[in-house]
Parts: sequence; structure tokens; C-alpha cells
Amino acid sequence: MTLPALQNTSVFFRRILSQFPQDISLAFAYGSAVFKQAGTAQGQMGKNMLDFVFAVDDPVTWHTMNLIENRKHYSFLKYLGPKQISSIQNDYGAGVYFNTLVPSDERLIKYGVISTDALIDDLLHWKTMYVAGRLHKPVRILLQSENGKLRAALVANLKSAVNASFLMLPESFSEEDLFLQIAGLSYSGDFRMVIGEDKSKVSNIVKDNMQHFRILYNNILQDCPQVVYKPQQGRLEVDKSPEGQFTQLMALPRTLQQQITRLVDPPGKNRDVEEILLQVAQDPDCGLVVQQGIYSIVKTSSISQSAKGIITAGLLKSVSYSTKKLRKMWKGWRRKTP
Repeated sequence: MTLPALQNTSVFFRRILSQFPQDISLAFAYGSAVFKQAGTAQGQMGKNMLDFVFAVDDPVTWHTMNLIENRKHYSFLKYLGPKQISSIQNDYGAGVYFNTLVPSDERLIKYGVISTDALIDDLLHWKTMYVAGRLHKPVRILLQSENGKLRAALVANLKSAVNASFLMLPESFSEEDLFLQIAGLSYSGDFRMVIGEDKSKVSNIVKDNMQHFRILYNNILQDCPQVVYKPQQGRLEVDKSPEGQFTQLMALPRTLQQQITRLVDPPGKNRDVEEILLQVAQDPDCGLVVQQGIYSIVKTSSISQSAKGIITAGLLKSVSYSTKKLRKMWKGWRRKTP
């Protein structure tokens, strides 16, 4: 989630941001063009597409201004106007509208637009985990408004990632185990991991960015009463008693609790959530149930958002983007093959 923009690159990012309407409550850059991943040459980072997400308070106004300033960024949907674009953004997929393969400052960029309210909702409740999942991993914050609800939601999202991961890990584990579990949350159930992504993507993200993950999660781990954190040894011990797991389950985001309820509670019983989670806390397969709940959230949002992406990007850009993804996956596979 939040890492301050580094001084030596902040001018470059400011130039890119200056090309967009400035009514943005949160802007961040993420992905392999921002943070080096294992197996990627340093020179390759400068060739990778830059990924951004912009949270805006008023999507209709923002798209109105962006259509004036950057009309070429949009597919044929630009002819429908800003209200219809905002409706497509908010009502379908994961609440994000992406423009991709956009030339900017001698680079190609992709940027997603999400309403601030939809972002806060996803951070707190994991309705789709689409943007919340990206913010489980280190990103470069480029701009952030003084929105107290948004700031609190960003921290709550990190705490939720830690709680969910604790439930899926054994009693004792390493920092790397924890960060691998956290980084993998938003890829669990993502169909693109089958056809468009390197299978070792999660370990590649974590391996070269351990220090960024430590910075991101240190305070949460130090303050969490459910875990004994030994940063010098890089080890953690978590409370795996039924009481400890019940506490962690009760702290999970609402949508995940609902998914767990659907998995465990037979139709017609209509028990309350607390009763069901108490049962799950005593189940030896508690972690597996949590994993299945996350899988169902991510699977639904990844499919619907990708389907929307074909329309928002347009057919030609969609084909080009998918081809680049597959080529990148093929190169990664070739490097690992003797």
C-alpha cells in the first residue's frame, strides 16, 4: 500500500499526473515497471507498461474533463459521453474504468479510474478485492488527499490482509511466508493466472521487495495482539487456538465473512454470522475455508472486470494488450527452461 514517492522519480510521475484532471483523491503507481521483480532485468523495467489507479470523488466531472483533455485515450465509448462512461465504470465489473496502451512521456501507460466511495467500500469490505488487493502489495503513492475515511480504510485493508493470512498459515512461519500469503490473496481465483500471467508471479513480487513489505506491515505486526513478531529473526508465531482464530475471523471484511457463511451454512438453516464463524474457528480446515471464500470473491470480480476491459479498451487494444501479456509470460517461461 502506501510508500512515499522517491525523490529521484517524483518529477517523472508529476509530469504524467499533470496530463490528467487534478481532482484526484488518491493516485498510485504499481506493478513491474515500478518495483523490480525477481527474474526481470533492470533495463526491462523501463520498457514495461506503467500502471496507475486514480480515485476520484466525482467520476462524471472527472471523465468530462478527461474527455476534453485526453479524448484519444478512450475507446468508442467516448461517443456515449461522460455520464455513460461513469455508469459503465460504477455498475459493471469491479467499479474501475481502465484506459490502456496510452502513450505518455515516451512510455506506455494504463490507468484505472475508480470513485473514492467505491474504493473505500472495497478496502473496508472486500466486495471485489480488485483495487484492495493491489493495495495489499507495495505501491508508489503519488498523490493523496486529506480524506480521513480513505486513510483509515487504507490501513484497515492491510490489517484485513494480515488477519486473512494468519488464518491460512501454520502457528509458526517466516516473514517471507507471510508476505507470500498476503501477495497471493488477490491472485487466488484470478483466471488470468491460468492464461495470462507467470505462475511464479507472487514469489517474484515478494523476493526482491521484502524490505518494502516490511515497511508496509511493520507497525501492524508490532501492534497486533494475535501474533508474536520477531523482526530480528524474521519469524512470527500466531495464536491458532479456536479463540484466536475466532477473533481473526470476526475481524475479516464483511464480504469474506458472507462468503464463508455461504460455504459452511446449509441452505435453510439461517444461523447468524457469529455462530457460523465460531464453528469455523474450531474446524481443522479453517484456513482452507477462508481461502475458498477469497477465491470466490476474486474469481467473480476478475472475470467481470476483464470482460468489461474488452469494451473499455476496444478490440484492437484488447488484442494488443493480451498479446503483450502472453509474450511476457512466454519469455519468463523460456528463461526458466534449460
